[in-house]
Amino acid sequence: MQIIQTERLLLRPFTPDDLPAILRIYGDVQTNTYLPWFPIQTMEEAREFYEKRLSPKALGSHAIQWAICPIEIGEPFGYVGVERTGAHDFGYGLRSDCQGNGYMTEAASAIVHTLRKAGIPFITATHDRNNPRSGAVMRRIGMKYGYSYRERWMPKDISVVFRLYQLNLDGQERPFYSGYWNRYADHFIEALE
Repeated sequence: MQIIQTERLLLRPFTPDDLPAILRIYGDVQTNTYLPWFPIQTMEEAREFYEKRLSPKALGSHAIQWAICPIEIGEPFGYVGVERTGAHDFGYGLRSDCQGNGYMTEAASAIVHTLRKAGIPFITATHDRNNPRSGAVMRRIGMKYGYSYRERWMPKDISVVFRLYQLNLDGQERPFYSGYWNRYADHFIEALE
């Protein structure tokens, strides 16, 4: 995995030394409101989360995940990642006390540049329509809205309307990824502002 540096950020793999930061990121109630899992609460849960979702073994060859760290501190305060196949789902999160400073747009833009050079043809991203700030990041990095769909989100067991965005990285014109449209019967196109 490539380590990436921007003007203010260092993007690198998570390590077991990051467990306290993982607890703060994935335990942040506000940040995790719009994510499928419940906030973690203990160091043991942080260790399990790392081992099941963030470790090299867990990611294998199907996904890449970067820890977002401010250069001057080096401790992660967010993450950004992408699946290598299928929808090439692009996801991210940032501790709530670090939001509103342009960090996520800076990190996501750097990752998009890296993915383009690596030959990833396109990425998709979805956000809960009740979380418009996430959609704003998608638009700032050049993603375009495709469609919306309703999904029963587990393990929280709630009904969520997601908005799918896509960015073609290889310069090719292609239709929006249809996997979610085909999977969920309740799908539609919204008139966004």
